Amino acid sequence: MSDEKPLIASKTPYSVMVEAGKNYLWCACGRSNSQPFCDGSHKGTGITPVKYEAEKKEWVWFCGCKQTGNAPLCDGTHKTLD
Repeated sequence: MSDEKPLIASKTPYSVMVEAGKNYLWCACGRSNSQPFCDGSHKGTGITPVKYEAEKKEWVWFCGCKQTGNAPLCDGTHKTLD
């Protein structure tokens, strides 16, 4: 396994209406075709998806740049990228 760096999937976050009690797997590698969620494309990268469990039905901003310090949620890091 290599330790690759995440790809930037989007320079803006993904807004998603999450459902209470549902688990989501956020793509941390940036390679998924189902952004912002994992589709298994991380296999062999050394990067693993991050589980997010929704506590209530609400809009959530999932990180698109994969550089957040608050995974899986956006912390504004995308604003500092070139």
